[in-house]
Amino acid sequence: MHRSVARLLALLLAAAVSCGFFVAAHARQLQPAHAAGASCLPRESDALLAFKQAVSDIYDNLASWQKRHKDCCRWRGVTCSNETGHVIELDIGRTYLFGKISPSLLSLEHLEYLNLNWTYLLGPDGTSLFPELLCSLSNLRHLDLSWTQFSGRLPAQLANLSNLEYLDLSNTNFSGRLPAQLANLSNFEYLDLSWTSLHGPNGRAPEFSSCKNLRHLDLRGTPLSGRVSPQFFNLSKLEYLDLSCTSMSGILTPQLGNLSNLRHLDLSSIQDIHTSDISWLTHLHFLEFLDMSDINLSGADVFLVANTIPSLKALILVSCSLPNASQLLTHVNLTKLEQLDLSSNYLGHRIETCWFWNLTSIKELTLDSTYLYGPFPDVLGGMISLQQLEFTNNGNSATMTVDLKNLCDLEYLELDRSLASGNLTDFVMKLPQCSSSKLQYLSSNHNNMAGMLPNMVGHFLEYLYLYNNSITGAIPTGLVNCTSLQSVSLGLNQLSGQIPTLPRSLTEVDLSMNSLSGPLPSDFGAPDLTVLSLSSNYIAGHVPRPICKLQNLVFLDLSRNMFVEEFPRCSSMPNLAFLYLSNNNFSGNFPPLLQKCSELTFLDLAMNKFDGALPVWIGDLVNLRFLQLNNNMFYGDIPANITSLVLLQQFSLASNNISGSIPSSLSKLIGMTLKHLPRLESRWTENRFQRLPVDILSVVMKQQELKFSGNAVIDMVSIDLSLNHLTGEIPDEITSLKGLLSLNLSWNHLGQKIPVKIGDMKSLESLDLSRNNISGEIPTSLSDLTYLSSLDLSYNNLAGRIPTGRQLDTLYAEDPSMYDGNNRLCGPTLQRNCSGSSPPEHGNQQISENSYDQLMFFYIGLTSGFVVGLWLVFCAFLFKRAWRYAYFCLFDELCDRVYVIVVVTWGRINTKAAAG
Repeated sequence: MHRSVARLLALLLAAAVSCGFFVAAHARQLQPAHAAGASCLPRESDALLAFKQAVSDIYDNLASWQKRHKDCCRWRGVTCSNETGHVIELDIGRTYLFGKISPSLLSLEHLEYLNLNWTYLLGPDGTSLFPELLCSLSNLRHLDLSWTQFSGRLPAQLANLSNLEYLDLSNTNFSGRLPAQLANLSNFEYLDLSWTSLHGPNGRAPEFSSCKNLRHLDLRGTPLSGRVSPQFFNLSKLEYLDLSCTSMSGILTPQLGNLSNLRHLDLSSIQDIHTSDISWLTHLHFLEFLDMSDINLSGADVFLVANTIPSLKALILVSCSLPNASQLLTHVNLTKLEQLDLSSNYLGHRIETCWFWNLTSIKELTLDSTYLYGPFPDVLGGMISLQQLEFTNNGNSATMTVDLKNLCDLEYLELDRSLASGNLTDFVMKLPQCSSSKLQYLSSNHNNMAGMLPNMVGHFLEYLYLYNNSITGAIPTGLVNCTSLQSVSLGLNQLSGQIPTLPRSLTEVDLSMNSLSGPLPSDFGAPDLTVLSLSSNYIAGHVPRPICKLQNLVFLDLSRNMFVEEFPRCSSMPNLAFLYLSNNNFSGNFPPLLQKCSELTFLDLAMNKFDGALPVWIGDLVNLRFLQLNNNMFYGDIPANITSLVLLQQFSLASNNISGSIPSSLSKLIGMTLKHLPRLESRWTENRFQRLPVDILSVVMKQQELKFSGNAVIDMVSIDLSLNHLTGEIPDEITSLKGLLSLNLSWNHLGQKIPVKIGDMKSLESLDLSRNNISGEIPTSLSDLTYLSSLDLSYNNLAGRIPTGRQLDTLYAEDPSMYDGNNRLCGPTLQRNCSGSSPPEHGNQQISENSYDQLMFFYIGLTSGFVVGLWLVFCAFLFKRAWRYAYFCLFDELCDRVYVIVVVTWGRINTKAAAG
């Protein structure tokens, strides 16, 4: 017994010792490279510090690179050899460094791995050319310069890196011919030149015949053209080949079948290419990924050929002119297929006849714009591996009645513009019901779905989009319990009732264009909201002050409701960029909240009862591009500093009580001076203009009210100051607004003349200056506006000959009233002769002004001469007594003679009258 216990203890001790040795050995393997005893060499540590000294590290990614931390092998991105302590790897990719590459890197003679991707470094000489010092690091095996700003040609010295196995130059500005010497790098295994301007001889694919070990070759997006050299197909070890988005011809050749080790082949979007022979694919027995999008395969048996490649995991055939997908495959061999994309092929047959429904391995199925119709087959409910189903833009001719409850891995379901109809409640009840359901995204926009929202719709969802359906009833109060919900779009339905408290997790809400009523909730319940769209409902009352708590709000649309009173005087909403309050009954002054909204880009207060003067600080909202204040009761002058809004491209103050003159310095409005506007840049607006409200911009243009929405808003440039009390002249600087499409100054009290250089506004399509007091002649430069399609100058005091020209004559033929109320206009257009025979010239107005000046000079000279002459006579009489005496004697004598003549004549007349 004691002997057995002793034996057992001995075994346990031996096991403990063995375990200790194993743990110690494993711990040594897990230790950093420098922990084996060799530490960083001082010379190489100094070289790294010199490198850091030459760059700007704004994100402190190199914070660990400190002289007091003597062992550089512990620094971020630095790896040393276990045996020698030499730095062998430098991985500082995605550190966003600025500055120059220090020549000190040459001290890292044993460097094998260098990653500088996603940095903004320049060469030692401060240029963006390839830093040739890297060509001296003869031990380099791995070099990554992708997503850097290097440009120009590659140096031939790059071939000195004879040990190079990995080279990534993708997404750079390198251009020109690849050095021929690169083809001699026999160790090459990985080469990525995608999205550069590099090419081989005569713009063709580079020669890599000597690179027998090449496994990965990515040439997508390069300017390659012409035929491929036959030697290209001898790269027998090639596993990854991407030639997409090039112009290579002759690439679809049976010789592709020689690349028998290919696992990834992307030939998509090669320009002007089609084929009916793809039998070479049957030789690629290891192929896992195949993308032939945008290749015309209408004459090829693509599915029969693909069925002979059982290793396929991804098959992408977007826009390939496939006639159908209903081939009868006697046996489907694609048991490993996980991704299938047949989008943008007009298949046009019943969905249930497709060949792929029994493939339970499929994870991603995309059938957008295929115009398949009819009911989805029941077998869809058994595709338990399915994670993503996209079936959009298919003409609203399909039906979804399949039970999807068992698709527990389904994450993404998008059916926009594809379903003929359906009951929303039934549809939701057939979605995955697993306790571990992964469904996060559900989109069924524009599908005519009817019914009410279930109380717990989306308890597992993060994104719920049911825009433009026929959903009725109230928004369920149970929505507040959907704690994962982040974004909801229920716009353009028939929802009614009040808005309930929202889930705290929500960041985006669109309930626009429904029949919602009542007041807004006092607490939205979603403090992190960034988007709130409630336009076109019947919501009444005042906007509750708790809306001020939504400090992350970027987009707020309350337009077309029945809100009253002032907008809350929030202390700030710092992120607000889009504010729509139009078509309500808001009152009070210009909302003071906006003074601190420095991000404000689009402001619409139109069709309300706002009053008071426009604040001077409006000029501080320097990001404003769209400002609509029309149809309110604002009064006073237009603030002069409104011209500080340099990005402004749409400005409407129509139908107010604005007085004073139009501000000068209009040339500062750079957003209106550019013919081609910069795109709207905002940290929120990426691809979001599809969410802007319908008819977001209303412009009185071409004598009618036009509505603009979506991306059309971005291109609209206009000024509308009509129906106010503006006085003074139209400033000449207005002609500097060369990007302006519409200018409406009608129904004001503007006077003087039309700016002579109005013909410089080449983009102008609509010009309305009617109902003012404008005088003078119509500038002949007006006929230079070739895009002008609407002109109204009626009811002014214009005079002179009307300019002629094809554009103006056409406009008059379409609208003969455009010159009405100007009785002093003449010319062939009105069939009214002009006095004088001189034809109108560009200098007519200047000639008229010169004639007026000469006439004024004549009258001034005449008057002054008369006064001077009269005073000379008076002075002569005053100082010459004899002249004065003689003059008065003569005057008396003349008076006596006149008196005698008058008396005698009068007597004779009386005598004759008596005798008669």
